[in-house]
Amino acid sequence: MMELTSGQWVRHVVLHPFEGFEDVRWKKAGSVRIACGILALWFLGAVLYSRMYGFQFRATSDKLFNVIPYLVQTVILFLTWTVGNWAVCTLLDGEGTMRNIFVYSAYALVPYVTSLYAETLLSHILIRDEAIFLTIIHDVGLWWSVLLVISAVKTVHQYSVMRTLFAILLTIAAMLAMLFLMVLVLSLFQQVYVFVYSIYTEVVYRFRV
Repeated sequence: MMELTSGQWVRHVVLHPFEGFEDVRWKKAGSVRIACGILALWFLGAVLYSRMYGFQFRATSDKLFNVIPYLVQTVILFLTWTVGNWAVCTLLDGEGTMRNIFVYSAYALVPYVTSLYAETLLSHILIRDEAIFLTIIHDVGLWWSVLLVISAVKTVHQYSVMRTLFAILLTIAAMLAMLFLMVLVLSLFQQVYVFVYSIYTEVVYRFRV
């Protein structure tokens, strides 16, 4: 089997979606460092796509920048996918470890992340009548990554196609449940914080009076 560098393995996976992950699995060639780099690029790409998109195609909000929504839409969402897929596929006798799920899923994001940067850059070059090219870039990047995610889940857990699709649906359901619980926990902590802070301000006020 071929000998490639870590970066070349990523390109091999992207260009060969059906056998690429199988090759990575047998060579144990996945890199957590590169996977983290891809995740960081996704976060940065999401920020640029939202804040620096060409004004002739989309008006950019002038509101104060807040990094939290972008972290939730990228890093938190991805980690939730990783944990949810590991939990679901453990019950479905999947063979994948959390490390491999993390790495393979990150590799699958490469086309979509690339499309974010390409679309943002071209939005400053193309004219409005050429907007169809931006749509094509976005759709190709998105569906290419979807295909890679399906291939990644199939390979990492050694499932059939139908079992893979079933596992992905259950993972999405698990993600929704986890996100709902996280929202409840954050809401609870916020209420506790407001309660404690109100007591603190009241005590300080009493001492000053």
